[in-house]
Amino acid sequence: MEAVVDGKTIQLSEAGWLENLDEWSEELARQVAKNEKVDELTQEHWDVINLAREYFQENGKVCEPRAFSKLMKNLYGKDRSDQKYLYSLFPTGLIKCANKIAGLPRPKGCS
Repeated sequence: MEAVVDGKTIQLSEAGWLENLDEWSEELARQVAKNEKVDELTQEHWDVINLAREYFQENGKVCEPRAFSKLMKNLYGKDRSDQKYLYSLFPTGLIKCANKIAGLPRPKGCS
């Protein structure tokens, strides 16, 4: 699978995960989002994407859903921190959908 962004072909896994993490861009995120049934990335989406990327850069791994909910709660309050909220933005959840759009590596055990 591949995506073309600004004339450059970017390799994605068969399941749509970014092969080379250094090739991530906001435009690629928009394309991956459409493949994940997220038609438009709002500021709320970008808040989650950017926090997931920041966590990965600081820790070298993707954040577990419960820990991510705590981070969201600390930054944005209770209404924007639970799993129901995250699923409202990313239909298949943080691990499978948001992290894929954020250009993060596929966690073990995730399709």
